[in-house]
Amino acid sequence: MLLLNGYNLTSKDLNKLSKSDTKIGISEEAAEKVKKSFEFLKSVYSDLNLYGINTGLGPMAQVRISDDKLVELQYNLVRSHTSGFPNYLDNSNCKAVFVSRLNSLIRGHSSVSGDLIDHMVNMYNNEIIPCIPIHGGVGASGDLVQLAHLALAVIGEGTVYFKGQQMQASEAYVAAKLQPSKLVLREGLALINGTSAMTGVGALNIVNATTALEWMLILSVMINEAMEAFDDHLSAELNAVKKHAGQSEIARLAREILKGSKLIRARNNHWDKEESNDFFKEKVQEYYSLRCIPQILGPVYDTLSNAAGVIENELNSTSDNPIIDFESENIFHGGNFHGDYISLEMDKLKLVMTRLSMLSERQLNYLLNNRLNGKLPSFINLQTLGLNFGLQGLQFTATSTTSENQTLSTSSYIHSISSNNDNQDIVSMGFNSACIAARIIENTLEVITIEAVAVLQAIDALNVKDRLSDYNLKVYDELRKIFPVITSDRPTSLELEALKNYLKQNGKGLIEFNTISD
Repeated sequence: MLLLNGYNLTSKDLNKLSKSDTKIGISEEAAEKVKKSFEFLKSVYSDLNLYGINTGLGPMAQVRISDDKLVELQYNLVRSHTSGFPNYLDNSNCKAVFVSRLNSLIRGHSSVSGDLIDHMVNMYNNEIIPCIPIHGGVGASGDLVQLAHLALAVIGEGTVYFKGQQMQASEAYVAAKLQPSKLVLREGLALINGTSAMTGVGALNIVNATTALEWMLILSVMINEAMEAFDDHLSAELNAVKKHAGQSEIARLAREILKGSKLIRARNNHWDKEESNDFFKEKVQEYYSLRCIPQILGPVYDTLSNAAGVIENELNSTSDNPIIDFESENIFHGGNFHGDYISLEMDKLKLVMTRLSMLSERQLNYLLNNRLNGKLPSFINLQTLGLNFGLQGLQFTATSTTSENQTLSTSSYIHSISSNNDNQDIVSMGFNSACIAARIIENTLEVITIEAVAVLQAIDALNVKDRLSDYNLKVYDELRKIFPVITSDRPTSLELEALKNYLKQNGKGLIEFNTISD
């Protein structure tokens, strides 16, 4: 069981929850905060004009709601904003969104009841997960549409995943022998007013993007090995004179991976000083896609490190409005629901993941083009040239997918459109950014998968498997069990999907970001 307290939930925690049947619970400290916050609001709301309790919402906030309509207001708010088309996130992402919202609510600044929290925990542990639509939210009064679909499931309506299968919420409740929750005070607004949808998706994006970076690093090192490159472009000395932490860390990891390699060459001299020819037969330096690995992957590392911190700060924040401070007995109105932090980081993630796919595609092209590498048959064709095609068909898929990433990587953060009678006059589009980033990461993993096939094929073509580093030999054997060498032409679609899924689900643990402070 994972015990939530509102303060230390990580992207890795969410990823584990999203892919397993691990149960969740709430810490005693969090439960006590929820209780005190709710009791405070309950004791003061009837004497005050409080946004979202006895006023209208958004541009209608000036309208006073009569006491006999307060509960109806909460239900109307949820139902009216359940307006997304039924094109839903997958079950894993929906679980991440649900836990992200729950973790925010238990911090004690939203004044929801303990009954609502207990109900959400029971929903999750009984595998009733609200279906979250991909389109609808502008990410600036929170992910209103996405979280309205979440809230609708909480009250027993709409569509859910039950044990991974889509069905009506009413049917899932019957099957799980649970009763829907009844909204009180401001619980409708509290459920939908926050950044939890973009943050939940963003957290899984961080994990998947880190996995993609790890595999890209491994494959980049394997190419350098297979091509018997010199080692100085990965040296500590060279990379230390560039003052970027990510670059030095990537170079260090590359050197660790290369330990024991019988292929990578130490550069004792730039060339043979006794060579009398005016033209060197051997390249003095590799192409950039091999030589500049630390300089290209370093910025990706640094961007992911920063994004992980931003995401996990948001996961453990209160993104509601208004904010209830029961300790000081104050209520603060503001804009913590605004998703700019997440939108900007997801835009950066789009860029660096697209860059990753571009590097992968260029390395693939280097391996497939015999005029560039000078060592391998064209398209690494291990059969009859002309009659057989090697990896020619796979390159088209990689090229097309990389191009799509370049198209998708435009900014969402700067594409604000005023909405809500101009009350929401500048918005984040954070959920759009997170969803597009997720698609780019999936695309990047597809390109990396194709490159992995080519790297393995090149190692076989050169017959250098037994000279690989200890680390890369294990990786070679690991991946060859899933994708056999291509000799005669064969359809590869299903094999590629199996390999991609394996890569995605089996990060190597090379890269860890420290984001949660004690």
